[in-house]
Amino acid sequence: MKIVVIGGTGLIGRKAVELLRQEGHEVLAASPSTGVDAVTGEGLADALRGADVVVDVPNAPSFADDAVREFFERSATNLAAAEKAAGVRHHVVLSIVGADRMPDIGYMRAKVLQEGIVRESGVPFTIVRATQFFEFIGALADGGTQDGAAVLSDVLMQPIAAADVSTALAEVAVAEPLNDVIEVAGPEPLRLDDLARRLFAARGDSREVRTDPSAGYYGGTVDDRSLTPGNDPRVTHQQYGSTTYSRWLEQDR
Repeated sequence: MKIVVIGGTGLIGRKAVELLRQEGHEVLAASPSTGVDAVTGEGLADALRGADVVVDVPNAPSFADDAVREFFERSATNLAAAEKAAGVRHHVVLSIVGADRMPDIGYMRAKVLQEGIVRESGVPFTIVRATQFFEFIGALADGGTQDGAAVLSDVLMQPIAAADVSTALAEVAVAEPLNDVIEVAGPEPLRLDDLARRLFAARGDSREVRTDPSAGYYGGTVDDRSLTPGNDPRVTHQQYGSTTYSRWLEQDR
């Protein structure tokens, strides 16, 4: 099976490429650095020639509302056209658990737009919505740091190791299209402020974590249902990674 991983040199894509190659598939790691740019369309036709599956996991270089919307809209539109021309039989796209429950966050609106283009493309698809990655808790803490303290919400999350997301994507890529959404999450619900405290303790970071329920999430308003799986009755497929946060922290040292 020929599988093209758009964003195949990034955090999630690189591991998915490795796993799929280990299973004996012909896998192309596609990114601007390898001459394939889904946003401009450069190299797409050649990359997708003979492809059975596309795994769509690039990340926008900017989180600014207009920029991120343009990135995912153009990427999804170009991919849809190129896949139809190439006869691709399965489009797997990585999205975010609860994206459609957080309309005041520009990044989430852009992901919902991307999902809509995938749904309407005419190419069989599976949308994999993942929860926040363990690897990004530090960035959330850094973004909330004021006067030497990380000010964070105590919102409930169910974060997941990036490697477990890659594993889930690799499994979905070789399965039949669901034409539906699957949610992928970590094995345990945890609160954002506590996640940061444990991360700081493990890394020897002396910053204090101050809990402020009004701090929100990427500038948006969230509650304990926003970032956790199983809260959308339309989504009946859930899958859980095996890596606990404690285990990940040990590996991160």
